[in-house]
Amino acid sequence: MKKLILLTGIGIGYVLGSKAGRERYEQIRAGAKKVAENPTVQSAAAKATEQAASAAEAAKDKATDAASSVADKARREASIQPAP
Repeated sequence: MKKLILLTGIGIGYVLGSKAGRERYEQIRAGAKKVAENPTVQSAAAKATEQAASAAEAAKDKATDAASSVADKARREASIQPAP
C-alpha cells in the first residue's frame, strides 16, 4: 500500500513538474535560494546545528555511561560466579 502511494506521488509530481516547465522550475529555485540566503533562516539553521551537535554529544555520553554500567555489572557477576 505504501509503495502504491509513493508511486502515485512520484507520478503526480512528474506530471505537474513537466507541465510547469523550466521557467517555473527556475522561479521555484530562485525563491528557494532567496529563502536559504535569508539571514534569519541562516541563523536558525546555525542554531539548529548547534542544538543537534549538543544533543548528539549528550546522547553519546549517556550511551557511554550505560555501556560502562553494563560492563561493570557483567564483571561483578563474573567474579561472583564460581568457576565450573
